[in-house]
Amino acid sequence: MMFERQHTDKWRNEVPGARWFKADLQVHTIDDHAGGNAKLPSGISGHPADAATQARYARLFLQAAARRGVQVLGLTPHAPRAGAGPDTSAVWRIVEEWNTGTDDDGVLFRDKIYAVFPGFEPSFPDGKAGLHLMFLFDPEIGIDMYMAAYHRITGIASPWTTHKLQVSDRHASDALSEARKFWTQSSGGAHNSPPKWNYLVLAPHVSSAKGLIGAHKSQVRERFPYSEIAGFELGDNKLPNDVLSRHSWLESLMDKHRHAFFHASDACDIDNTGMRHTWIKLATARIEALRQAFLASDTRMRIGFRKTPAGALCPIETPPDPVSGKVPWLKEVSITGRASFFGGAANRQEAGAIFRLNPDLTCIIGGSMTGKSTFLDGLRIHIGAPLPSDDLVRKQVESRGRNRFLGGSPAIALTCPGQDRTAPSHEQWPALFFAQNELQQLSQDAAATEDILARLVSSETAGIEARAEKLRDLDAELALLVRQLEKMDDTLADAEQAYERTINAKRTLDTFSEAGVARLHRASRRRQLWKSTADSACSELGPAVQRAADAAHDAKLPSRNDGDSADETDDAVAHSEADLNERRDRIVAGLDAMARAVNAWIADVTKAADAAATREAAIRAEVERALAERGYDAGTLQELQTLNRNAALLPHYEALVADTRSSLAKTEERFERALAERQDIVEEQRLAFDRVIDSVRRDFKGRIAVRRGDEADVTPLDRFLRGLTQRGVTRWWNEVESNARP
Repeated sequence: MMFERQHTDKWRNEVPGARWFKADLQVHTIDDHAGGNAKLPSGISGHPADAATQARYARLFLQAAARRGVQVLGLTPHAPRAGAGPDTSAVWRIVEEWNTGTDDDGVLFRDKIYAVFPGFEPSFPDGKAGLHLMFLFDPEIGIDMYMAAYHRITGIASPWTTHKLQVSDRHASDALSEARKFWTQSSGGAHNSPPKWNYLVLAPHVSSAKGLIGAHKSQVRERFPYSEIAGFELGDNKLPNDVLSRHSWLESLMDKHRHAFFHASDACDIDNTGMRHTWIKLATARIEALRQAFLASDTRMRIGFRKTPAGALCPIETPPDPVSGKVPWLKEVSITGRASFFGGAANRQEAGAIFRLNPDLTCIIGGSMTGKSTFLDGLRIHIGAPLPSDDLVRKQVESRGRNRFLGGSPAIALTCPGQDRTAPSHEQWPALFFAQNELQQLSQDAAATEDILARLVSSETAGIEARAEKLRDLDAELALLVRQLEKMDDTLADAEQAYERTINAKRTLDTFSEAGVARLHRASRRRQLWKSTADSACSELGPAVQRAADAAHDAKLPSRNDGDSADETDDAVAHSEADLNERRDRIVAGLDAMARAVNAWIADVTKAADAAATREAAIRAEVERALAERGYDAGTLQELQTLNRNAALLPHYEALVADTRSSLAKTEERFERALAERQDIVEEQRLAFDRVIDSVRRDFKGRIAVRRGDEADVTPLDRFLRGLTQRGVTRWWNEVESNARP
């Protein structure tokens, strides 16, 4: 029985050309009911092989997939049928329902799910626990050839013994050879033309006991025909690096055979379909398009998960699905107006033109002078995107955009799915434009070349951009720390000079000790302490206590004779009022007593301060007489007073020097840590660009040459040093010859 694929315009109308799809390429069906894991969904009764049961199951299966947003399905039961006959295959019932069926809401299933690939997942005797492989086919293989392929590849007549999956008599390499022979021997028409169907082989749960690189014999790794495999399925909680870090030999093998990692659900329950998935870019709903996606996985496949800080997988925040509206893109440009460049022409009747574009548009193809540059430059002018900085190039862009594209006053409408249609065009489609001359200039700009390389290999782009952002943050932090260190250096120098002055003052004062200067210093210190206490008591304690006493005097409670308050106050409240009045009176008396005591204490403290001042003056007079007797003049006596004041600041400057040195050391440690972190990120960034460069060399086979220079661009360092605003550093940098700068 042949399969005739029914046509649909939905997907091309939605996204012209190739687009991204959410794919689950490993889903078990009720065909595996004999194994005990695959069970009918709730609400369905009957035997899994019954036609009515399978019809209902197929609809529920497709509805569950559509509900979870899965658009590409790989149906991979261990066995391809639920009963004895080929017409009992739940896989094929799902394929037929997808191809011709309509959902309950009146929408065709093929307009909800882009592709359904029938397949199976047999077990082979390689390794310790058996080896699982998945085979996927185009539906054009038909039910009969699908069943024949299973038996040809596995050599198994009945896949189940009781509830145990039968292991094929063939080793995996032989099974792959049989698959190739079966495909080449299947003719799609006369003259041995290629078959209408194709197939793809995947390695499921690759790190498990039944996976290709799990716990298998060494000959599986050494002799297995890896070129037949398109991709390796990751474990449920694994990302590519988790697998590559455990198998050092694997990355080079994957590069050699162009393998790719992918996630799939391995679901036995329809509600778990899509639980693990991969984003795949396809141009057609055919196996060959799927194969090309695996071969070009850098640009056509995305792992749909990331790891949380706790180590669990969660879906990525911004999937590449264009219709989600999370990624802005230009779907359509409509130009109308007979007098315009694109809107019409004298030799044709059309009054407009419509350009339909793909989200991942890479080029516009056309002959010379057909308007390619005019179209792009016109869009650049129309949406108000930044113009070239070069005067000549800017004039060329403006001339083509304004005089040709916008000449004749055409009506231009942009369609940007998921965007606010009322927003300015450049917000709906924030594109970056580069004219041909700009690109030529960019090729000479190291920063622009770096930016292009960063976006060239999509699997590296996110990491490169994240590290670049981190480097910008670290540069800002380092610049701030440099300014802080510079300020601390100045503060420390001033503090050390002041500290040295106080030390010298203290030494000079020590030489005057025989004249009684030490006794004068103690008297001066004692006078300062008494004065500080008296000032504080007079300005704070006394007024505070007096305010409290005054407030207590003013705190009048309402009387029962005031107006109508007696009518609203019962006896219990009256009793309470008497108690409150009595307590207030006690507070007033206590505060009055406290105010008197405080005032008396302040008076005594003030007297003590005055006495200390008098004693200091007497001692100072004695010291000055003693110094005069020793031949010191008035200038020396004045110097003594200055020295005395400076020496009193010794503890302050001693603490300031210590604190500044401590802060300086901590800031220097922060600077060193940030610098070390920056260097680590730089090394990671260099390795990432090395991988990009290797990819360029491999993909373009030497036609494009790229070389990384570790110290090729002095601009960031130049900007950093000039921003320090330190005269010595700036002068040194300006005097260094350009070729000698690091």
